[in-house]
Amino acid sequence: MRRMLALLVSSVLVTAVSCKKQPSAEEVTNPVVDDRSQTTQTSIQDNRAVKPSEQITTLSGSENLVAIPLILPRPQFTGTPEVLIGMDNLDLKPEGWIQPPFMAPKGVVNVALNKPVTSSEPDPFSGQLKMITDGDKEATEGSYVELGPFSQWAQIDLGESHAIYAVVIWHYHKQARIYFDVAVQVADDPEFITGVTTLFNNDIDNSSGLGVGQDKNYVDDRNGLLVNAKGIKGRYVRCWSAGNNANDLNHYIEIEVYGATQ
Repeated sequence: MRRMLALLVSSVLVTAVSCKKQPSAEEVTNPVVDDRSQTTQTSIQDNRAVKPSEQITTLSGSENLVAIPLILPRPQFTGTPEVLIGMDNLDLKPEGWIQPPFMAPKGVVNVALNKPVTSSEPDPFSGQLKMITDGDKEATEGSYVELGPFSQWAQIDLGESHAIYAVVIWHYHKQARIYFDVAVQVADDPEFITGVTTLFNNDIDNSSGLGVGQDKNYVDDRNGLLVNAKGIKGRYVRCWSAGNNANDLNHYIEIEVYGATQ
């Protein structure tokens, strides 16, 4: 599937930007989940899955909702990829599109900041796993972690179970890329054998063995991927991918998990 999808992106304009890694004043804050992550899915492997209705907290209108404190990194490229006519599994947003504020209960923060990270690739090709939660989401040289080819995952230990409202992932947004077989899972089991809930999955042919995904592919840009977790409770967050249209490797700049601290 990766080879077929790689044909979808034929040209990208890349614009050089400042290497300064601190957010600029004009950065846009607090994006909201878009259509590609509105539906929370249960892992297709039924013997390991927990039904979303058993764990997910529904937000009611009476709750005190505020925008999560999310700051987007600076844009790194201009233009959008050219896609083949008839492609029906790519969520291609218009150039310059920014997600509006994502609302969650008051007090929700990035509970993944500086939390320990493990991976299917214990010794990354470049970078260190701790960089995935260090708060630096700018796409500058040396700011990303590079994992090996094929299906790989990065996992964050939040230290304790939290009610999680959003997971935001930046793979590599210095160029317009499509990362394949992206999945986001939450569990209280560090081995992800029992009590696993899949929040996002665009692996349409089950090549990663997590079940057939119903979500769409997307272009990784400054918005990253914001997945609506709807208050599901869990201690561990595991994010999957299986290469991208530029090469077979897997990259992570930052993963943020917005959850309640109490």
